Amino acid sequence: MRMGLMLRSLLVGGLLLGGLAGCTALTGKTLGENVDDATITATVKAELAREEPKTLTRIDVDTNRRVVYLNGTVESAAMERRAIELARQVQGVRRVVSHLKVQNQ
Repeated sequence: MRMGLMLRSLLVGGLLLGGLAGCTALTGKTLGENVDDATITATVKAELAREEPKTLTRIDVDTNRRVVYLNGTVESAAMERRAIELARQVQGVRRVVSHLKVQNQ
Protein backbone atom coordinates (compact mmCIF):
# COMPACT_ATOMS: atom_id res chain seq x y z
CA MET A 1 0.00 0.00 0.00
CA ARG A 2 2.75 2.44 0.99
CA MET A 3 4.74 1.51 -2.09
CA GLY A 4 1.76 2.30 -4.34
CA LEU A 5 1.33 5.72 -2.73
CA MET A 6 5.03 6.48 -3.10
CA LEU A 7 4.98 5.38 -6.72
CA ARG A 8 1.96 7.58 -7.47
CA SER A 9 3.62 10.55 -5.76
CA LEU A 10 6.75 10.08 -7.85
CA LEU A 11 4.68 9.78 -11.01
CA VAL A 12 2.72 12.97 -10.29
CA GLY A 13 5.92 14.84 -9.40
CA GLY A 14 7.55 13.66 -12.61
CA LEU A 15 4.57 14.76 -14.67
CA LEU A 16 4.63 18.20 -13.06
CA LEU A 17 8.34 18.62 -13.71
CA GLY A 18 7.89 17.42 -17.28
CA GLY A 19 5.06 19.90 -17.80
CA LEU A 20 7.15 22.77 -16.50
CA ALA A 21 10.08 21.74 -18.68
CA GLY A 22 7.73 21.54 -21.65
CA CYS A 23 6.50 25.05 -20.94
CA THR A 24 10.07 26.32 -21.03
CA ALA A 25 10.84 24.36 -24.18
CA LEU A 26 7.82 25.74 -26.07
CA THR A 27 8.29 29.41 -25.25
CA GLY A 28 11.95 29.59 -24.34
CA LYS A 29 10.88 31.28 -21.10
CA THR A 30 10.64 29.97 -17.57
CA LEU A 31 7.32 29.55 -15.83
CA GLY A 32 8.11 32.66 -13.77
CA GLU A 33 8.79 34.72 -16.90
CA ASN A 34 5.50 33.55 -18.43
CA VAL A 35 3.63 34.53 -15.26
CA ASP A 36 5.40 37.91 -15.12
CA ASP A 37 4.54 38.66 -18.76
CA ALA A 38 0.90 37.64 -18.26
CA THR A 39 0.66 39.83 -15.16
CA ILE A 40 2.17 42.81 -16.98
CA THR A 41 -0.21 42.33 -19.93
CA ALA A 42 -3.26 42.16 -17.66
CA THR A 43 -2.15 45.23 -15.69
CA VAL A 44 -1.49 47.31 -18.82
CA LYS A 45 -4.92 46.33 -20.22
CA ALA A 46 -6.58 47.30 -16.94
CA GLU A 47 -4.83 50.68 -16.91
CA LEU A 48 -5.81 51.38 -20.52
CA ALA A 49 -9.43 50.39 -19.83
CA ARG A 50 -9.54 52.59 -16.74
CA GLU A 51 -8.30 55.55 -18.80
CA GLU A 52 -10.61 54.96 -21.78
CA PRO A 53 -12.90 51.89 -21.70
CA LYS A 54 -13.16 51.54 -25.48
CA THR A 55 -9.36 51.16 -25.80
CA LEU A 56 -9.72 47.64 -24.46
CA THR A 57 -11.11 46.52 -27.81
CA ARG A 58 -8.93 48.80 -29.95
CA ILE A 59 -5.49 48.24 -28.44
CA ASP A 60 -3.94 44.80 -28.28
CA VAL A 61 -1.31 44.32 -25.60
CA ASP A 62 1.36 41.62 -25.78
CA THR A 63 4.32 41.18 -23.45
CA ASN A 64 7.47 39.19 -24.09
CA ARG A 65 10.28 39.18 -21.53
CA ARG A 66 8.85 42.33 -19.90
CA VAL A 67 8.77 44.26 -23.21
CA VAL A 68 5.23 45.50 -23.89
CA TYR A 69 4.00 45.65 -27.49
CA LEU A 70 1.00 47.88 -28.24
CA ASN A 71 -0.88 47.19 -31.49
CA GLY A 72 -4.09 48.62 -32.86
CA THR A 73 -5.72 51.93 -33.71
CA VAL A 74 -6.14 55.05 -31.60
CA GLU A 75 -8.04 58.26 -32.28
CA SER A 76 -5.15 60.69 -31.85
CA ALA A 77 -1.41 61.04 -31.36
CA ALA A 78 -2.16 62.23 -27.82
CA MET A 79 -3.99 58.96 -27.11
CA GLU A 80 -1.01 56.99 -28.44
CA ARG A 81 1.37 58.92 -26.17
CA ARG A 82 -0.94 58.33 -23.19
CA ALA A 83 -1.15 54.58 -23.89
CA ILE A 84 2.65 54.38 -24.03
CA GLU A 85 2.94 56.39 -20.81
CA LEU A 86 0.44 54.16 -18.99
CA ALA A 87 2.25 51.00 -20.13
CA ARG A 88 5.63 52.38 -19.01
CA GLN A 89 4.26 53.07 -15.52
CA VAL A 90 3.36 49.43 -14.90
CA GLN A 91 5.74 47.73 -12.50
CA GLY A 92 8.12 45.30 -14.19
CA VAL A 93 7.92 46.83 -17.67
CA ARG A 94 11.37 47.09 -19.20
CA ARG A 95 10.40 48.77 -22.48
CA VAL A 96 7.31 49.69 -24.54
CA VAL A 97 7.15 49.22 -28.31
CA SER A 98 4.26 50.99 -30.01
CA HIS A 99 2.82 49.76 -33.28
CA LEU A 100 -0.27 51.90 -32.76
CA LYS A 101 -1.80 53.59 -35.78
CA VAL A 102 -3.48 56.96 -35.44
CA GLN A 103 -6.90 56.88 -37.06
CA ASN A 104 -7.34 59.07 -40.19
CA GLN A 105 -3.66 59.77 -40.63
